[in-house]
Amino acid sequence: QVQLVESGGGLVQPGGSLRLSCAASGSIFSIKTMGWYRQAPGKQRELVASITSTGSTNYADSVKGRFTISRDNAKNTVYLQMNSLKPEDTAVYYCHQYLGDYWGQGTQVTVSA
Repeated sequence: QVQLVESGGGLVQPGGSLRLSCAASGSIFSIKTMGWYRQAPGKQRELVASITSTGSTNYADSVKGRFTISRDNAKNTVYLQMNSLKPEDTAVYYCHQYLGDYWGQGTQVTVSA
């Protein structure tokens, strides 16, 4: 059984930073493409960033240059470093494993003064 557990969300002021973590278990993590999605109130869930098993990355235009996705296969963990946060980044952030379509429970990120 695959489990994805996110952590690192919270309240931050505009311009601040947060790092989200997603710890995976129950599968061979190193060969899986992983992604971060987010869903704001009243909006559809959207892709934020993804990373393949070889480290190739993809970002939504709205976060390019501010967010960085990375992975540590030895720790079965994927990260999302978020800098220069804006109020419009406020959402629940979800970790996703593409193979098998597994989702974490989500972690709230709130950007507000």
